[in-house]
Amino acid sequence: MTNTWTDIGNADLVLVMGGNAAEAHPCGFRWVTEAKSENKARLIVVDPRFTRTASVADYYAPIRTGTDIAFLGGLINYLIENDKIQHEYVRNYTDVSFIVSEGYSFEDGLFSGYDAEKRTYSDKSGWTYELDEDGYAKVDPTLQHPRCVFQLMKQHYSRYTPELASQICGTPVDRMLKIWEEIATCSTPGKTMTILYALGWTQHSIGAQIIRTAAMVQLLLGNVGMPGGGVNALRGHSNIQGLTDLGLLSNLLPGYLTLGLDAEQDYDTYIAKRAPKPLRPGQMSYWQNYGKFHVSLMKAWYGPAAQAENNWCFDYLPKLEYGGAGYDVLRMFDMMSRDEVTGYFCQGFNPLAALPDKNRVVKALARLKWLVVMDPLQTETSEFWRNAGVYNDVDTASIQTEVFSLPTTCFAEEDGSLVNSTRWLQWHWKAADGPGESRPDIWIMSGLHTRLRELYRTEGGVFPDPILNLHWPYKVAHEPSAEELAKEFNGYAVSEVTDANGNLVARPGQQLAAFSQLKDDGSTASGCWIFCGSWTEQGNMMARRDNSDPYHMKQHQNWAFSWPANRRILYNRASADPQGKPWSERKKLVWWNAESKGWIGTDVPDYNASLDPEAGMNPFIMNPEGVARFFAVDKMAEGPFPEHYEPFETPIGVNPLHPKSRKVVSSPAARVFDSVWETLGTAEEFPYAGTTYRLTEHFHFWTKHCKLNAIAQPEQFVEIGEVLAKEKGIVAGDRVRVSSKRGFLEAVAVVTKRIRPLQVNGQVVHQIGIPLHWGFTGVTKPGYIANTMVPFIGDGNTQTPESKSFLVNVEKV
Repeated sequence: MTNTWTDIGNADLVLVMGGNAAEAHPCGFRWVTEAKSENKARLIVVDPRFTRTASVADYYAPIRTGTDIAFLGGLINYLIENDKIQHEYVRNYTDVSFIVSEGYSFEDGLFSGYDAEKRTYSDKSGWTYELDEDGYAKVDPTLQHPRCVFQLMKQHYSRYTPELASQICGTPVDRMLKIWEEIATCSTPGKTMTILYALGWTQHSIGAQIIRTAAMVQLLLGNVGMPGGGVNALRGHSNIQGLTDLGLLSNLLPGYLTLGLDAEQDYDTYIAKRAPKPLRPGQMSYWQNYGKFHVSLMKAWYGPAAQAENNWCFDYLPKLEYGGAGYDVLRMFDMMSRDEVTGYFCQGFNPLAALPDKNRVVKALARLKWLVVMDPLQTETSEFWRNAGVYNDVDTASIQTEVFSLPTTCFAEEDGSLVNSTRWLQWHWKAADGPGESRPDIWIMSGLHTRLRELYRTEGGVFPDPILNLHWPYKVAHEPSAEELAKEFNGYAVSEVTDANGNLVARPGQQLAAFSQLKDDGSTASGCWIFCGSWTEQGNMMARRDNSDPYHMKQHQNWAFSWPANRRILYNRASADPQGKPWSERKKLVWWNAESKGWIGTDVPDYNASLDPEAGMNPFIMNPEGVARFFAVDKMAEGPFPEHYEPFETPIGVNPLHPKSRKVVSSPAARVFDSVWETLGTAEEFPYAGTTYRLTEHFHFWTKHCKLNAIAQPEQFVEIGEVLAKEKGIVAGDRVRVSSKRGFLEAVAVVTKRIRPLQVNGQVVHQIGIPLHWGFTGVTKPGYIANTMVPFIGDGNTQTPESKSFLVNVEKV
């Protein structure tokens, strides 16, 4: 989230798309209701189903799953054509004036540089700005240059007319225009809209680009960095934010640092690529500090072994193949299916239930020699080998995989911190000991490490240095404490640390106060630079529980710790105009104080606190341009502007934006393995659009082990619209089979008005709603794994599976 849960209460308008906050985040949704009661905020919901969130909305509109870019792209066109833009914000704080390279083009649904054979954009040289002789990006403040970002964006989205957007989405034109009109009111300085989304946006083959489109809308409205604004991801797990913060994706290091590529064996080249120089005079480009963050990380990991002479142990880190996707779970399971993986550690993860195409996942697991499952519960993955009849029909005798189940404690049975959607690190305390032989994950993993290290020490092995030299300064080697790890993540002085003026900042062994104190000379260590400030010499900042709000802006600065720097709203310098004056007194957040010559406010300024606005530095200091990007330069897999592509299983068979082209029906750069094409269904055989979602009564695949939850929601069901049910002769309570090219489930039919047929591209499209909480373990009635029917396809940027849009058929059993 760029903002916070509590800050939602500052919104004048709340747009919920790609999520169902009232049902999936019922506690956090209280801030939406507070915005409605205190600010008279309007709530807009756009969703394939009329959800519990929609039931309390001021406006609701249906949409076909997977078409959000068409809806939002049409909104961008509407805002531009009707001049509903926060002009001063957009001109000063975005890249609209930047001139794009002559090599850029877009034609027939494809951007320049596409390699059809490899299904990727192998040449992104045209996706850049035109540079002058000093290496700065050229700009046209008048926005008239035909290749300036504004003109290119305007041209790109001019195709997204209300009529065509409606034709793609199935959203009636009148409802669409009414919602766009309401959203356009937030282009006025001082009025803000917040956007709330969840997995309904991320779990698509174009998920990352859906979110980019939403960010572009908010930039046009001037709502990024503002109270009650922003683009806010509602995380599905209590600590999934912490997972990505700490680099647990295969291509990341902690703090969103990245692993090097095969072509980046040279340390200086690796750092230089990630520490770009400013693209405009007077800008900061804060990632120029990348080297400080990286060296401090390596000192935390390798201690005395990390020295300038060995490039801070850079050679210890793995390097990624071209493209940098790493060994994400889709690739890992594809490799399993081809006998390229011998064993697999599955820690706090239930891939059999969570990953697409369950039958494919079973076959992959069955080819392993060993599987280790670390989980507090018995999961479908730990039991994948068991024949559970129709729910998991396998030949147990033919599976040779040896499965080790290691019972772990859960969060309530250990001390530690959780990082929620809001980026708040909140400390929690152990409530009880774990049952039976369960042990904390730290105990298990540390024990494994110390044993492996001893084997390497005594018996040797290929390249043992990264194991033998790992810094392990904990009091109890086989079980570091949560406190020790938290202090290490924060960071400490390895040797004496001084500031730019030579003043002492920290003595050896002392905790650091902020990431601005990190150095690239080996004098500091920090396991995660964005967490620096969470455990200082003043103590555990994560344990703070002061909910006072002295400025009545719902910022709560002394509640826990918010990364980075305890900042609650990212990019908050953009809440003030170029002279440092707030756009609105009602939305006053940070501002320039001419008397004290500093930035002050109700939040920690996302800026150099002593830099006068006259210096001309812009708010988006993490970008080398100093401004936010409408044009994504070379960062995205599918192109610099989001474009609507159909789901890989589309009920209409064409892309209405490019009806004559068969090359660009679906994303041309999505993650698709060769063996997957034959598993995709067509609308002739599977005519309905299926989508999965969660319920209030259950939490993912955990609570089916809990009797109270099983009583509240005991049996698997699917939702079918009344019109389709009547056509198929299905009544409420019937058992139905929902099937895709990859498998099926059988469940109770809930016939409902909440899902209605849509007119899409001249035909009727029906959608089927499939809750995903069931499986063949737990105390609920056994059920089928919903993701059995999902195609094994991922987003080209994140590799997130396309779980929210696929084709199914439905029949009465």
